[in-house]
Amino acid sequence: QVQLQESGPGLVKPSETLSLTCTVSGGSITSDYYHWGWIRQSPGKGLEWVGNVAYSGSASYSPSLKDRSSISRDTSKNQFTLQLSNVTPEDAGVYYCARVGTYYSGLGPGEYDYWGQGTQVTVSS
Repeated sequence: QVQLQESGPGLVKPSETLSLTCTVSGGSITSDYYHWGWIRQSPGKGLEWVGNVAYSGSASYSPSLKDRSSISRDTSKNQFTLQLSNVTPEDAGVYYCARVGTYYSGLGPGEYDYWGQGTQVTVSS
């Protein structure tokens, strides 16, 4: 069974870059059946799709975040990483990594079938 685990700093200062890594076990991020994404939930808000990386390595981003977002992967470690630059307090929340089948658009959080437990991110000086 596939498992995902997020890791990264829980506290980031405003204007800095947030970097989170998702380690996948029980499945390969290069499998052509799946894409791998990041989803977040800010306090009092619903789930928000941040972006994903395809099995090919190409990445897609939420239009509202694409200017500040970058998703890369390390296939040797079966990991993918989100970098979000110039963070503000509005970027605080719980960040999840998750898997989605390639038959879905990958844009909706409801399309993702396996999720990590989530990691809390606070943005504060």
